[in-house]
Amino acid sequence: MGKRVADVIVEILQEAGVKRCWGVPGDTLNYVTDAIRRSPIEWVHVRHEEVGGFAAGADSMITGDLVACAGSCGPGSLHFVNGLFESHRNRAPVVLIASQVTRDELGFDFPQEVDFMPIYKQCSVFCEEIRTPAQARRKTAMAAQAALMKRGVAVLILPVDVSQAEAPDEPGFAVHVSRPVIRPSDDELDRIAEILNGGKRVAIYGGSGCEDAHDALVALADRLKAPVAHTSRAKDFVEYDNPFNVGMTGLLGNAGGCHTVATCDTLLLLGCDFAWRQFYPDQARIVQVDIDPTHIGRRHPVEVGVVGDVKATLDALLSRIAARQDRAFLDECLDRHARAMQALDERETIGRGGKIHPQYLARLIDRHAADDAIFTADGGTATVWVLRHTRATGKRRTIISLTHGTMANAMPQALGAKKAAPDRQVISLSGDGGLTMLLGDLITAVQEKIPIKIAVVNNGKLGFVELEMKGDGLLDAYTNLDNPDFARVAGAIGFQAQRVEKAEDLEAAVSAWIAAPGPALIDVVTDPMELVMPPKFEADQVFGMALYSVKAVLAGRGKDVWELATDAV
Repeated sequence: MGKRVADVIVEILQEAGVKRCWGVPGDTLNYVTDAIRRSPIEWVHVRHEEVGGFAAGADSMITGDLVACAGSCGPGSLHFVNGLFESHRNRAPVVLIASQVTRDELGFDFPQEVDFMPIYKQCSVFCEEIRTPAQARRKTAMAAQAALMKRGVAVLILPVDVSQAEAPDEPGFAVHVSRPVIRPSDDELDRIAEILNGGKRVAIYGGSGCEDAHDALVALADRLKAPVAHTSRAKDFVEYDNPFNVGMTGLLGNAGGCHTVATCDTLLLLGCDFAWRQFYPDQARIVQVDIDPTHIGRRHPVEVGVVGDVKATLDALLSRIAARQDRAFLDECLDRHARAMQALDERETIGRGGKIHPQYLARLIDRHAADDAIFTADGGTATVWVLRHTRATGKRRTIISLTHGTMANAMPQALGAKKAAPDRQVISLSGDGGLTMLLGDLITAVQEKIPIKIAVVNNGKLGFVELEMKGDGLLDAYTNLDNPDFARVAGAIGFQAQRVEKAEDLEAAVSAWIAAPGPALIDVVTDPMELVMPPKFEADQVFGMALYSVKAVLAGRGKDVWELATDAV
């Protein structure tokens, strides 16, 4: 017998650059897993498919390569959905082989039959079923090419009888990847320059599209004497070696970045798709540059919107910009940023009574981590601590769930990042709620010998959810977590693990944890009353917290209000 369809699919994926496949084997997946076993592609066996989806996305974000996932029919491939939603929204090239029941039983409510198409079309750039053996090569090539060129998830639905069928001869369909350089027309560049040159309080707002444009961005800011604010996703690319940096905007940002965007009269948006409209300026001329034409003007009205790579656009624009000397707006914004950072620094200390501020934990991790470390963080407060209290160096990477905003992403993404970069430190700042959602895949780190480092922010609650409730004037409900001793749990699985309850013991523990040779976990009992302070307080937030305080006192929870008030000082 000649090649099976499964062998052809694996060959095409290997030619497209796939080095790893994350998944859980299953009976309908047998021919695919056997084909991978006989290929150079590494199979990484996770305990839950959602973890595989998260890990594959992080793997791809670090390497830039196409990464594969594979799942059995029905619930097996369905479990990938949240991890692949996250990967897709991070623009990570990933291909899922979703096994399906035999074609003869489709449409008859066969056991484990699931119609994957309407589910995965929401989080993919390509989603098709291989209906006959003659389609295998062409559709696999199309899926890989779409994932790489459109930067997202591609889904191949593979009935089991097709996967085991003999592959017929097909034309030599292959994967073609092109990297065109795209910039606006000269007329558009002239129009942008006219607006920027005419502004008095010009600001730049950079997003993840600035990934390869750091030097061009700084050069433009110097020419305009413009402060540079950035989105959370752009931290790694904009913050380092940038004397014009004024920090992040939004609820996770600081007063410097928010003041810059709110008070400018001219705003240049570069590769950013920041969703929260209340943080855009009310009265300003806005220019937007983005590689995706569907992003132009979709968050806030803009005067000029152009399609282009940020670096290519800035390189062509710079000679059109008149150098200015007036630094008044820049210095005003830099001063705001400096004061905001000083306020954050004041929380990076030991709390009253020896309590461990999570900011202090994040700062110690930052201090002991390598200059090229990779950080992941769970959705919620862990994301805030990593974004605010670790430094960008130009070599570090931060992988967090911002566009999708999911829980439980940090540990799985750390697994993927460490596989992608085995010689770099990979550190997960995991929430106690997030870690317990996918706790079983700690076993994956041990079984697959992936030496990730996990710090658990153990505050005994869903902290960000509780804060949102209080901000709405509600008594927090159902947010408390009755946690185990995570160090003992991880130790039983095979991690090197320790628990820290006193701030005075934390630095030595963090140093030993990062230096551990294999998978290691540190369970840090942090102050449960620590607040995530927004960059500015709106009237409804103040009223909501006051209303919460009154309700808490009337409900006999005056001690909580007292601890909240005193700990925030």
